[in-house]
Amino acid sequence: MSGVSPEPPRDCPLCPRLVAYREENQRQNPDWWNGPAPSFGDPEARLLVAGLAPGRTGANRTGRPFTGDGAGVILYETLLKTGFATGTYDARPDDGLTLVDCMITNAVRCAPPLNKPLPVEEATCRPFLKARLQALPLLQVIVTLGDVSRRSVLKTLGLPGTAIPAGHGVEGQAGGYHLINSYHCSRLNTNTGRLTPDMFEAIFRRARTLIEANS
Repeated sequence: MSGVSPEPPRDCPLCPRLVAYREENQRQNPDWWNGPAPSFGDPEARLLVAGLAPGRTGANRTGRPFTGDGAGVILYETLLKTGFATGTYDARPDDGLTLVDCMITNAVRCAPPLNKPLPVEEATCRPFLKARLQALPLLQVIVTLGDVSRRSVLKTLGLPGTAIPAGHGVEGQAGGYHLINSYHCSRLNTNTGRLTPDMFEAIFRRARTLIEANS
């Protein structure tokens, strides 16, 4: 895996289905980002938030993870509440929002059709996630958003996807890091009450406690 960049190139050719979808979006919306969404945040972060993949009208449009879709509203509001961000989230990459001791990335960097990457696409993109982890020298805690992200992070660390069980708030040690799994902050989960703001905030307060305990 040596020599792999933490971020894929803007015109990454590795996943044919995702490339085709990217090109389709480019034809329909040439002013959108329409490429792999780069990780966003503090290069000295002790917390990494790992999502699934960019949303078509979110990061695929804006070029910043969780920016421009419903999931980003609760995520960035929660990071601001728990001290992992400063500024104001205004759903655009030039809103001035800054992450503090935190970085956000995705297991799959390109937007997939119907928000569902294929297992082969997760595997193909995994070297970038591995490189991203390796490029964070102070990383201690990883919050995984949803079970696909949880499994992908575990596999990136050389473990079975079942090494840490599914479930909101389930946590464990993996590859030298402390993983905390959360339900994904999608509109589906927040609108149905499966994930409440308090439940989500508790995940990041737990991350803060773990980081401060190791300071």
